[in-house]
Amino acid sequence: MFSRNIEKALNEQLNNEFFSWYNYLSMSSFFRALSLNGFARWMKAQSRREMVHAMKIYEFLPERGGRAMLTQVAQPSNQWDSPLAAVQEAYRHEQEASGMINDLVDLALSEHAHATNAFLQWFVTEQVEEEARLRAVVEKLKLVGEDPYGLFLIDRDMGKT
Repeated sequence: MFSRNIEKALNEQLNNEFFSWYNYLSMSSFFRALSLNGFARWMKAQSRREMVHAMKIYEFLPERGGRAMLTQVAQPSNQWDSPLAAVQEAYRHEQEASGMINDLVDLALSEHAHATNAFLQWFVTEQVEEEARLRAVVEKLKLVGEDPYGLFLIDRDMGKT
Protein backbone atom coordinates (compact mmCIF):
# COMPACT_ATOMS: atom_id res chain seq x y z
CA MET A 1 0.00 0.00 0.00
CA PHE A 2 1.16 3.52 -0.62
CA SER A 3 0.05 6.98 0.38
CA ARG A 4 -2.62 9.03 -1.37
CA ASN A 5 0.17 11.43 -2.44
CA ILE A 6 1.91 8.67 -4.32
CA GLU A 7 -1.35 7.33 -5.75
CA LYS A 8 -2.23 10.81 -7.00
CA ALA A 9 1.24 11.36 -8.49
CA LEU A 10 1.19 7.96 -10.22
CA ASN A 11 -2.21 8.77 -11.70
CA GLU A 12 -0.86 12.07 -13.02
CA GLN A 13 1.99 10.15 -14.63
CA LEU A 14 -0.44 7.57 -15.99
CA ASN A 15 -2.41 10.29 -17.71
CA ASN A 16 0.79 11.95 -18.96
CA GLU A 17 1.75 8.64 -20.58
CA PHE A 18 -1.66 8.50 -22.27
CA PHE A 19 -1.08 12.04 -23.56
CA SER A 20 2.34 10.99 -24.86
CA TRP A 21 0.70 8.10 -26.72
CA TYR A 22 -1.87 10.44 -28.22
CA ASN A 23 0.71 13.12 -29.03
CA TYR A 24 3.06 10.72 -30.81
CA LEU A 25 0.18 9.23 -32.75
CA SER A 26 -0.67 12.76 -33.91
CA MET A 27 2.96 13.23 -34.97
CA SER A 28 2.78 9.97 -36.89
CA SER A 29 -0.23 11.31 -38.79
CA PHE A 30 1.64 14.55 -39.50
CA PHE A 31 4.58 12.62 -40.97
CA ARG A 32 2.27 10.45 -43.07
CA ALA A 33 0.68 13.56 -44.53
CA LEU A 34 4.18 14.66 -45.61
CA SER A 35 4.83 11.22 -47.17
CA LEU A 36 7.58 10.66 -44.61
CA ASN A 37 6.47 7.11 -43.98
CA GLY A 38 9.65 6.09 -42.16
CA PHE A 39 9.14 8.86 -39.61
CA ALA A 40 5.44 8.00 -39.42
CA ARG A 41 6.17 4.33 -38.70
CA TRP A 42 8.83 5.26 -36.15
CA MET A 43 6.58 7.73 -34.35
CA LYS A 44 3.74 5.20 -34.31
CA ALA A 45 6.15 2.75 -32.66
CA GLN A 46 7.03 5.47 -30.14
CA SER A 47 3.33 5.92 -29.40
CA ARG A 48 3.02 2.19 -28.70
CA ARG A 49 5.92 2.43 -26.27
CA GLU A 50 4.08 5.18 -24.41
CA MET A 51 1.00 2.98 -24.16
CA VAL A 52 3.17 0.24 -22.64
CA HIS A 53 4.40 2.80 -20.09
CA ALA A 54 0.84 3.79 -19.25
CA MET A 55 -0.29 0.21 -18.84
CA LYS A 56 2.61 -0.58 -16.51
CA ILE A 57 1.38 2.16 -14.18
CA TYR A 58 -2.25 1.11 -14.68
CA GLU A 59 -1.37 -2.43 -13.56
CA PHE A 60 0.88 -1.31 -10.70
CA LEU A 61 -1.67 0.92 -9.00
CA PRO A 62 -4.08 -1.84 -7.89
CA GLU A 63 -1.17 -4.15 -7.01
CA ARG A 64 -0.30 -1.66 -4.27
CA GLY A 65 -3.87 -1.01 -3.15
CA GLY A 66 -4.48 2.02 -5.34
CA ARG A 67 -6.77 2.74 -8.23
CA ALA A 68 -6.18 4.08 -11.72
CA MET A 69 -8.10 7.32 -12.17
CA LEU A 70 -8.39 8.21 -15.83
CA THR A 71 -8.87 11.80 -16.83
CA GLN A 72 -9.49 13.50 -20.13
CA VAL A 73 -6.49 13.40 -22.44
CA ALA A 74 -5.49 16.84 -23.69
CA GLN A 75 -5.67 17.43 -27.41
CA PRO A 76 -2.21 17.28 -28.95
CA SER A 77 -0.94 19.53 -31.69
CA ASN A 78 -1.53 18.24 -35.18
CA GLN A 79 0.67 20.58 -37.18
CA TRP A 80 4.33 21.52 -36.92
CA ASP A 81 6.47 23.88 -38.96
CA SER A 82 8.82 21.09 -40.02
CA PRO A 83 9.83 17.52 -39.24
CA LEU A 84 12.59 18.98 -37.07
CA ALA A 85 10.07 21.05 -35.08
CA ALA A 86 7.95 17.95 -34.44
CA VAL A 87 10.89 15.86 -33.27
CA GLN A 88 12.20 18.71 -31.12
CA GLU A 89 8.79 18.91 -29.43
CA ALA A 90 8.89 15.17 -28.79
CA TYR A 91 12.39 15.53 -27.32
CA ARG A 92 11.26 18.37 -25.02
CA HIS A 93 8.27 16.29 -23.98
CA GLU A 94 10.54 13.36 -23.05
CA GLN A 95 12.73 15.69 -21.00
CA GLU A 96 9.62 16.84 -19.13
CA ALA A 97 8.56 13.22 -18.63
CA SER A 98 12.00 12.46 -17.19
CA GLY A 99 11.54 15.30 -14.73
CA MET A 100 8.15 13.94 -13.72
CA ILE A 101 9.59 10.45 -13.20
CA ASN A 102 12.43 11.90 -11.13
CA ASP A 103 9.89 13.79 -9.01
CA LEU A 104 7.99 10.53 -8.49
CA VAL A 105 11.19 8.79 -7.38
CA ASP A 106 11.91 11.65 -4.97
CA LEU A 107 8.38 11.35 -3.56
CA ALA A 108 8.67 7.58 -3.18
CA LEU A 109 12.01 7.94 -1.41
CA SER A 110 10.72 10.68 0.89
CA GLU A 111 7.80 8.45 1.91
CA HIS A 112 9.93 5.31 2.19
CA ALA A 113 7.81 3.64 -0.51
CA HIS A 114 10.48 1.17 -1.53
CA ALA A 115 8.26 -0.96 -3.79
CA THR A 116 7.22 2.15 -5.69
CA ASN A 117 10.82 3.28 -5.97
CA ALA A 118 11.84 -0.14 -7.32
CA PHE A 119 8.97 0.00 -9.82
CA LEU A 120 9.97 3.49 -10.97
CA GLN A 121 13.59 2.54 -11.66
CA TRP A 122 12.48 0.87 -14.91
CA PHE A 123 11.04 4.23 -15.99
CA VAL A 124 14.23 6.08 -15.03
CA THR A 125 16.24 3.80 -17.32
CA GLU A 126 13.60 3.98 -20.05
CA GLN A 127 13.65 7.79 -20.02
CA VAL A 128 17.41 7.85 -20.52
CA GLU A 129 16.89 5.70 -23.63
CA GLU A 130 13.94 7.78 -24.86
CA GLU A 131 15.84 11.04 -24.55
CA ALA A 132 18.94 9.64 -26.25
CA ARG A 133 16.90 8.23 -29.12
CA LEU A 134 15.12 11.53 -29.77
CA ARG A 135 18.23 13.64 -29.29
CA ALA A 136 19.97 11.57 -32.00
CA VAL A 137 17.12 12.19 -34.45
CA VAL A 138 17.10 15.92 -33.65
CA GLU A 139 20.85 16.09 -34.32
CA LYS A 140 20.51 14.25 -37.64
CA LEU A 141 17.74 16.58 -38.77
CA LYS A 142 19.80 19.61 -37.80
CA LEU A 143 22.74 18.19 -39.71
CA VAL A 144 20.82 17.86 -42.99
CA GLY A 145 18.98 21.15 -42.58
CA GLU A 146 16.73 21.85 -45.57
CA ASP A 147 18.38 19.25 -47.84
CA PRO A 148 15.52 17.09 -49.20
CA TYR A 149 17.85 14.23 -50.08
CA GLY A 150 19.20 14.19 -46.52
CA LEU A 151 15.64 14.13 -45.19
CA PHE A 152 14.84 11.29 -47.59
CA LEU A 153 17.78 9.26 -46.27
CA ILE A 154 16.86 9.86 -42.64
CA ASP A 155 13.25 8.94 -43.38
CA ARG A 156 14.39 5.72 -45.02
CA ASP A 157 16.52 4.88 -41.99
CA MET A 158 13.72 5.74 -39.54
CA GLY A 159 11.50 3.20 -41.23
CA LYS A 160 14.00 0.48 -40.36
CA THR A 161 14.10 1.16 -36.61
